Amino acid sequence: MTAKRTRGQSAGISREAILEAAIRLVDRDGLAALSMRRLGAELGVQAMTLYHHVPNKDALLDGVVERVVLEAEPESFGDGPWEDGLRDYARSLLNALLAHANAIPLILSRPATTPNNLAIMERALESLCRQGFTLEQALDIVYSLVRFVVGHAAAEATARVHHTDGQQAPVIDPDDYPLLSRATEYGGSQDRFEFALEAMLRGFAAILSDQR
Repeated sequence: MTAKRTRGQSAGISREAILEAAIRLVDRDGLAALSMRRLGAELGVQAMTLYHHVPNKDALLDGVVERVVLEAEPESFGDGPWEDGLRDYARSLLNALLAHANAIPLILSRPATTPNNLAIMERALESLCRQGFTLEQALDIVYSLVRFVVGHAAAEATARVHHTDGQQAPVIDPDDYPLLSRATEYGGSQDRFEFALEAMLRGFAAILSDQR
């Protein structure tokens, strides 16, 4: 005897499909456009059908955070030097955030606490502890790195919006600010990201060296 399917299953809807549609909607129309009604229309179903897979709006928002963070998941932590794992994760997370820039305010306001996100954190902590850091140090490292990347992504996304809107960067008078005027000739956002990232990694390495 065939088991009776739920209304959501009958519509061919899954949590994965819902979250994919939610990301598409946010990317295209912005975070304010995300609602159960709009999402149902995106998928061609009634909004009530979605509740078979995401019980409420908070669960949907948590799922969006999960999907963005999972795009940045490194292949593995622990197969090589911890510096390489953190470096790869920072770059991957930055790319994922900028690919879904409209979701960045959500990342800033909601902790990534779904099981999938927590599994990534667990692997990162396990790798760092195995290579010599204490658990407290490992936790501080992961939080410091993630907050740095998210902050940089938020600033970069804002700058891109201003550029798209045609806003010009302020002109710095070289007579009044000679060093700042010259500094505008050096590097760009990605260069500064890499500089800060490497400085953080060197600092973490110094902590490990000191305690050894």
